[in-house]
Amino acid sequence: MNNVFEVKDPDHHLSPLTGMTRRHYIDCARYVLERAFKHVKSFEQPIVFPTIPGSKSYPQPNDPPWRTRSHEFEALERTFNLAAPLIHVNPEASIRGLKLRDYYLHHFHRALTPGNPNSLPMPEELPDATYQFTCEFGGWTKTMLLMPEVLWPHWTKQQQDDVAAAISKWAHHRTTQNNWRLFNICALSWLKLKGYAIDDALLKSHLLWIASYHAGNGWYLEQSYNYYTISLFVVYGTIWNRAFGDKYYPEIAAVLEQSFNELFKTYPKFFGRDGFINMWARSICYRLWISGGFPAAFMLKSPPLDPGWARRLCSGSLLQFTTREDFFVNDIPALGFYGHREFAIQNYSCPASPFIMFLPFIALALPENSPFWTAQEHDGMWTELGRQSQRTVLEKPGLVLVNHGSTGASEIISGKVYDDDHNYSKLVFNTHFPWEDHNPRGGTSQEYCFRSLDPRDLSGLDINFYLTGRAVDNAAAKSADFSTSQSSLFNGVRGNVLYRQLLMRKPPNNGVGYIIDLAEITIPSGVIRVDRCRLAFEHELTLGHYGLPHLHRKQAEVESFHQGNWKALTASIPGRQVALAIYHGWDCLNAQVHQGLNSEADESTVLTSYRKRTAKNPSMELLISVMRHKTDDSPWTKAELFPIEVVNLMDVLPSGSVMGAELVLSDGAKYLVDFKDVDGYKSC
Repeated sequence: MNNVFEVKDPDHHLSPLTGMTRRHYIDCARYVLERAFKHVKSFEQPIVFPTIPGSKSYPQPNDPPWRTRSHEFEALERTFNLAAPLIHVNPEASIRGLKLRDYYLHHFHRALTPGNPNSLPMPEELPDATYQFTCEFGGWTKTMLLMPEVLWPHWTKQQQDDVAAAISKWAHHRTTQNNWRLFNICALSWLKLKGYAIDDALLKSHLLWIASYHAGNGWYLEQSYNYYTISLFVVYGTIWNRAFGDKYYPEIAAVLEQSFNELFKTYPKFFGRDGFINMWARSICYRLWISGGFPAAFMLKSPPLDPGWARRLCSGSLLQFTTREDFFVNDIPALGFYGHREFAIQNYSCPASPFIMFLPFIALALPENSPFWTAQEHDGMWTELGRQSQRTVLEKPGLVLVNHGSTGASEIISGKVYDDDHNYSKLVFNTHFPWEDHNPRGGTSQEYCFRSLDPRDLSGLDINFYLTGRAVDNAAAKSADFSTSQSSLFNGVRGNVLYRQLLMRKPPNNGVGYIIDLAEITIPSGVIRVDRCRLAFEHELTLGHYGLPHLHRKQAEVESFHQGNWKALTASIPGRQVALAIYHGWDCLNAQVHQGLNSEADESTVLTSYRKRTAKNPSMELLISVMRHKTDDSPWTKAELFPIEVVNLMDVLPSGSVMGAELVLSDGAKYLVDFKDVDGYKSC
């Protein structure tokens, strides 16, 4: 078997950009499942994958038995995201000599009936809490709502009753907030469709809760907004609408459908021109699952996407991963983004978890004459964008999308982040420059890194915030490392300038003394940063660019440039380059080599700017820099490195605000950075 998926006999007439058509989706699903089934030696053996020694993924050696059952059930349920579509298009489909329908009929029934080695526990057998089983029942019933003929009719009535009893117990059990309610909704709805008694009031309650989470622009409430809106609310919600909601709860279904259509207005802008997915937010190892929105759009009553562009992006995202050797570890998708990376996973991940990424294969439930399959591929808005960059602002979730025509890369800028989770706290996320983990020595990629030099912090005698004369818990070691922002706030767009704020320390530790006000101007292939530093005590600060992986152990090439007092560094690897220029407020530029932090390689180069202020009461300053990227090997021009022609620093602005600037760019464009009442605009 090949080490990667290959598009054999590509159809360059229907799909001139990827060669992928419906038959290639079937080929791709078979390829991934063929590799996964290497772990199944006989019909009677459940599909289970090797655990990762030393990983924080579960199950851990001393976990209770139900964690192992959960691991096993995830493998069964999540590989069904590939198996069900294959059975749907070919009921006789087999993998490695095993007929898929028979295999999944047998093993789902065994898992859901007592007395078998891999039988699931029922809620009454466990402490009253929420468990991963609820998630998996939701995913499984979602698939059966979409493709009801795949399994259910092929069980006897007794077997159906056995399975329904287990579904019912978990469907009626305690759930958690936000997206998990969709799992209970799908399971309860499936039972009702099949004639089993359910708590209708509970189902309606879950539905009303789900509808209440809509925050605007099609996005749904999470602590920090993320892909769960697309993959669960939109994909699961659309399937539920068509299979159940339209008939039983038409008013709620209509409310959901309206929000889904709103999201699709900007959904394609989350992807790079070639369909690349951005490494952003938690559950990164699910990667492709957000591409499930493309086929889901053609299950809406009025499909809101151009079908040729939708399939082009969906297919491109599939190829982004399945054509890379490092994507597979133990013949299954790695726990990471490309290869295995501990920093990219959470402790609710197990080796089977990534198989939820194959939600895009719900496309095989669309009829063969669906426009999704019959339209010719094209590049959508990218054709008109040319070499310009376009910014789209989603005010309600505080998300900003930037599409760079000159590089084909798309960026996500998160504005409402509640904590210092690097899945969310980066200044920007780029489809072609996946993010790096935090470097406690400073210079973290796409983060402001702060280290206190306040002698009270360094000594551990913290009377900085409490005028009591008494020390509080302030271990000096805590201040030895650099830290990143503890939350970020969205402050809107004014005069074509995006404003946000970083809190480097939150209250009660006097967050007012630890603010960096961000002002960002989008330019082709990059951004101009005019950030106001309101760090009130002695400190060191770094700002890092995108990390460049050392592929094949070859280091990035670094060059320095200057224009008067302005300085710039560039770094390049084949096919990718970055440039960082500093104009004001920074002491120097550096190129750091990082170990074990990058998403693609064990070593990487990050360009960083640095400053150190030791005055007891540091002055407020503007930190002016330019960050650009390329996805080719063309040389940098001086105009690209230093796009600002004039910097006019202003202590007091006409608005009455303080510490701003007027910029004139080399193309004649003028921008006024004015932080007037920025604290009054904050939202999170």
